[in-house]
Amino acid sequence: MDDFIIFSGNSNPVLSQKICEYINVPLGGEKVKRFSDGEIQIEIDENVRSKDVFVIQSTCSPVNENLVELLLMLDALKRASADRITAVIPYYGYARQDKKVAPRVPISAKLVADILTVAGATRIITMDLHAGQIQGFFNIPVDNLFAAPVIIGYIRKKFNNDLVIVSPDAGGVERARAFAKRLNAGLAIIDKRRDAPNKAKAMAVIGDVTDKVVVILDDMVDTAGTLVEAAGAIMKNGAREIHACCCHPVLSGPAIERIGDSDLKTLVVTDTIPLKKNARACNKIKVLSISELIGEAIIRSFRGDSVTSLFV
Repeated sequence: MDDFIIFSGNSNPVLSQKICEYINVPLGGEKVKRFSDGEIQIEIDENVRSKDVFVIQSTCSPVNENLVELLLMLDALKRASADRITAVIPYYGYARQDKKVAPRVPISAKLVADILTVAGATRIITMDLHAGQIQGFFNIPVDNLFAAPVIIGYIRKKFNNDLVIVSPDAGGVERARAFAKRLNAGLAIIDKRRDAPNKAKAMAVIGDVTDKVVVILDDMVDTAGTLVEAAGAIMKNGAREIHACCCHPVLSGPAIERIGDSDLKTLVVTDTIPLKKNARACNKIKVLSISELIGEAIIRSFRGDSVTSLFV
């Protein structure tokens, strides 16, 4: 592994350390400093010439700070003559802005993809993209990992009979159907109407949830408006108990208060984004680690083995 180095940004150092422990390599040394006006200064402390380099950095809150830090690290490694630079982005920020939803708005997910490529990334490893077609925004290889093996393993251990997987909107039906098939569970869908960004209204439940154990499945939870509305609609339809699983715990604004006051018994998330202090104090939230999954993807990428076979 002499030609293999992992670096970490400051967005999620705990996850980076867990990944390195799984792979059994130390984190590469770098200095991340600030000028007095707030500009980020990067200095790589390792010789990376002709080496295979992986940079782990989620572009979570503060999104712009973490994104610029990642870009500067990529540029520093490119200028230090690294052979291949892989940006490992467990949570890809700006992914929700993947199309024009109104006149004169940017397609931010595409712009971020272009910036990452120009900065020096030659490959991307990410997890549960908000929309799969974002992979096509890049002109470099993209491995889009899935938290499904970790979450499905948890659901199998905790729930047995009368299980129904629910998609909180039409966009997540394919994901929910795949989970339901693998778990031999029922499937239901929430008919949701959104009046404005981060504001949702759950209208109706399509499917049978009466006296069932319900698991709402989504790729992320931001303000938890969609999730709480969905849980309320499901409870009105006679569900026995309601749980939720998601990959990315964005949990901004009033999310924690909404979850605490909701009909949800538990919210299961992964550690693609580190939980804030108030989220860690919420006894309804349980965190599963995807460090081994990402670590295995990094090993396979370095060796040239199949990454897709992780999810077959």
